Amino acid sequence: MTTHVFVIGLDDFHLGQLQTIRDAGKYTFHGLLPYDMVVNPESYPIEKMIEEGRRELAGAGVPVDAIIGHWDFPTTALLAVFRQEYGLPGPGLAATLIADHKYWSRLRQQQVIPEHIPAFQSLDPFAPDAEDHVELDYPFWIKPVIGFSSQLVYRVADSRELHHALEGLRQGIRRFGEPFAHLMGLTEIPADIPREIDAHYCILEKPIDGWQCTLEGYIQGGEVVVYGTVDSIREGPLRSSLTRYEFPSDLPEPVIERMVDITGRVIPVLGLDDTPFNVEYFWDQDSDRIWLLEVNTRISKSHCPLFTDVVGASHHEVAVDMALGRKPDFFRREGEHPAATKFMLRRFEDGIVTRVPTDAELAALESEFPGSRIQVDVELGDRLSELRGHEVYSYEVAVIFMGGSNHEELEARYRALLEKLPLEFSPPPGPQAAEKGAQP
Repeated sequence: MTTHVFVIGLDDFHLGQLQTIRDAGKYTFHGLLPYDMVVNPESYPIEKMIEEGRRELAGAGVPVDAIIGHWDFPTTALLAVFRQEYGLPGPGLAATLIADHKYWSRLRQQQVIPEHIPAFQSLDPFAPDAEDHVELDYPFWIKPVIGFSSQLVYRVADSRELHHALEGLRQGIRRFGEPFAHLMGLTEIPADIPREIDAHYCILEKPIDGWQCTLEGYIQGGEVVVYGTVDSIREGPLRSSLTRYEFPSDLPEPVIERMVDITGRVIPVLGLDDTPFNVEYFWDQDSDRIWLLEVNTRISKSHCPLFTDVVGASHHEVAVDMALGRKPDFFRREGEHPAATKFMLRRFEDGIVTRVPTDAELAALESEFPGSRIQVDVELGDRLSELRGHEVYSYEVAVIFMGGSNHEELEARYRALLEKLPLEFSPPPGPQAAEKGAQP
């Protein structure tokens, strides 16, 4: 008997990842909402998205056995809306919004792990005297309370940089704020959460640093389980840009155990249950202090191929099991490789794309470097600064997944592959473009 699983914003790459999970032949995976509507559109027409999703589910002609997603907001919230209407497992909309809202989430985290979070505050960027309401000393990070992929995230060292950051935030923050405001109207927000600090606000946080990693796990029936730890490597100006993910982590096991303990306290206080999650941390090796950076109410799509290489299946398997109300039995060592890395090729200055590899050239490179999968994120003629969804300090132009014996070998093979990757850029025309920093 076929089980029908609906996947928000499904594309070919992630369909391939889903087909690696245990008993994949017993499932039929259906796309729910077009990819271009869900993933990095110019705007999020949330009412239209909900109506369209309802029509697609009602008209599918098959049972709606499960609904999953691996994208950020608003996919996380749409999951809660659709699952509630079909009586399927998953966290409620209010809990999802609290976890997604970076300031609200910090308030809940503060209740149980105050020693593991930085000093923070909220700020209305539209207030005429916004700069006068900053309580933190420089430097600090400022970002929207709803966002992802480091979009509109600024490190601020003085009043001049604060003024620049606020200008950028005012221009872009409504893209997330407006759909979030509509979703707030669909649920009852608990009394301890300040509704007035909506998604048009920013959060300011003191910098935290160290060895960065992400714990992937799930909570079911109130029990928190962590099944994998992935290291995150940053480079570039201010070490602000993620350049690779490495699995398995090289962190000392006692440090991971402490992070697991912290995770076990944080996830329940957010009101989450019956959902996969991931939690990002820093370990300051000098002070031996652990800092919690962020909680996400989904699996990390970036980590899916890493688990496929090492475990033998994407951790979509966890998402599917959770959505069907089954207890996952995921972690095993059945993959082709002992180690895996996702490399994010970035440029730290503007440019025009003058050469992209052909499909044949990519296939030849993947054959020359076994275990690699190359995704080019730009097209011929693109100007990097005009692409939607890039972060403040760099532009991601390609992604390369690799499996191998160890991280050192993979780093060397990646550098060798880059030497042969026919991806070229020229300086932008006209006045010198605003630079994002030197190449690492």
